[in-house]
Amino acid sequence: MIRPKKHLGQHFLTDLNIAHKIVDQLSNDVNAVIEVGAGTGVLTKILLPRYSEKLWVVEIDRESIAYLSVHFPDLGNRLIDGDFLKTDLSAITSDKLAIIGNLPYNIGSQILFHILDYKNNVSEVVCMIQKEVAERIASPSGNKTYGILSVLLQAYFDIEYCFTVNEHVFNPPPKVKSAVIHLKRNKVSSLDCNEILFKKIIKAGFNQRRKTLRNALREHISLEIISNEVFNKRAEQLDVQAFIALTRLIESHPKFL
Repeated sequence: MIRPKKHLGQHFLTDLNIAHKIVDQLSNDVNAVIEVGAGTGVLTKILLPRYSEKLWVVEIDRESIAYLSVHFPDLGNRLIDGDFLKTDLSAITSDKLAIIGNLPYNIGSQILFHILDYKNNVSEVVCMIQKEVAERIASPSGNKTYGILSVLLQAYFDIEYCFTVNEHVFNPPPKVKSAVIHLKRNKVSSLDCNEILFKKIIKAGFNQRRKTLRNALREHISLEIISNEVFNKRAEQLDVQAFIALTRLIESHPKFL
């Protein structure tokens, strides 16, 4: 029996019906599937027959690694003992890579940011995360839950909130509800602006989200463009296309650091 470890944010899914519902969100048209943090293998036992040699598992818990290697010997060297946040996803496949997993609450956002770094390799993501984070990711602009991760993920992925998962289907039960979301890579190969600047503007705007963009970005923008009406808005009021347009405006008057 594998002991759930608090420092790893482990809450093991115990309901096979939920496990099947999660796996069923994935498409078959993939070159490889990476399961993040397999734990006791509740998803692995469904994924392995479906994807066979296309399935890779990344697990950081040595106790889980030992358990998985015994119960799923067919994984062989596709069972990776390591930190997903340090894994080079492009080394597994150059495109049509699917990511799936019950993400630890404490690093769920970090995992999604890491996936963003490989957005041109990843075709889809199916993951269970804290309900609050799932709602934030899927939230449209104008909503108070809309934030940095919302904009960055929505720029490159079509996002679907699939279903809510109650606490009692985990060991140990978490104190909050979970949710499954599906991220499908859109057709945007690159944004029509400086993508590094795009990220900086989004982070600066949301880091002072209660302020208008005029005040949140004041130290970084030229006085000659500060009168533009977009600066009367707050970051949460801008959708992806509006942030792209704002980036191009600021890019034409370079001062933003």
